[in-house]
Amino acid sequence: MANLKVNICGVEFKNPVIAASGTFGFGREFNEIYDISCIGGVSTKGTTLEPRLGNPVPRIAEGQSVILNAVGLQNPGVEHFINDDLQFLKDKGVVVIANVAGNTLEDYQLICRRLNGLVDMVELNISCPNVHAGGMALGIKPGNIREVAQLTKAELTKTPLIVKLSPNVESIPANAKAAEEGGADCISLVNTFTGMVIDLERRRPVIANNTGGVSGAGIKPIALRMVYEAAHAVKIPVIGMGGIASGRDALEFMCAGAKAVQVGTANFTDSTAMPRIVLEMNEWLDSHNIPDINDIVDTLQLN
Repeated sequence: MANLKVNICGVEFKNPVIAASGTFGFGREFNEIYDISCIGGVSTKGTTLEPRLGNPVPRIAEGQSVILNAVGLQNPGVEHFINDDLQFLKDKGVVVIANVAGNTLEDYQLICRRLNGLVDMVELNISCPNVHAGGMALGIKPGNIREVAQLTKAELTKTPLIVKLSPNVESIPANAKAAEEGGADCISLVNTFTGMVIDLERRRPVIANNTGGVSGAGIKPIALRMVYEAAHAVKIPVIGMGGIASGRDALEFMCAGAKAVQVGTANFTDSTAMPRIVLEMNEWLDSHNIPDINDIVDTLQLN
């Protein structure tokens, strides 16, 4: 068997397969299906300072090879996570990545201060409205990304910071560099694209929120391109995601420059997707006589 261990920012993962935020809850439900200790890490449900009920229903819709969601960060709040879910994840031996979100810069600072030293890594979800930027998502402009990275990194004296990048931007390389300049230890991408599904009979959007985040197999080629661009714009590690449904998919992202991957929507179509992906990655490496998964990282040769 090939060595599947990867090290990101001094944190060792038993393998590079991480549950993507918003698709895995806090791991308990999936642990009833298989022992989640077999995966490398869990990026938790997006967590805010206070509990949130999320958006009105319907908030999930299907497209062709994709799904759309406008859940609205429904979550029980950071104190519930710390008191009720954190130890469970630690006991499973997975790397615990707390995905955090806020409405203001101060929210991000406070939640990072609370989580400092308690989790293995913090991942900033910066696709939420920012009242100081006129309601614009923090993750759109490089200056905003740099600022939120600086402010949160100052709070995370004991915990590596991952900044999760939105794909709905003018320049992925520019935003990746801004995160790095702000002090991010790692970046992850891509978050969901903005899209719409229409019910033609009613002539209305299917989702109550009108638009939602697009994820699933259909976005993989665009996500791969963006991961490649980001990985070659910064010197910090990159975690890739977007449409990964097989071991080959995951290895393609690593070939493009990602040190690890996150698997999201595939968990909905196949509840055992992640352990299968780990197995398929190992089988591919063995069949190609590659003894260490790190040997495939950033090996893509352009035409």
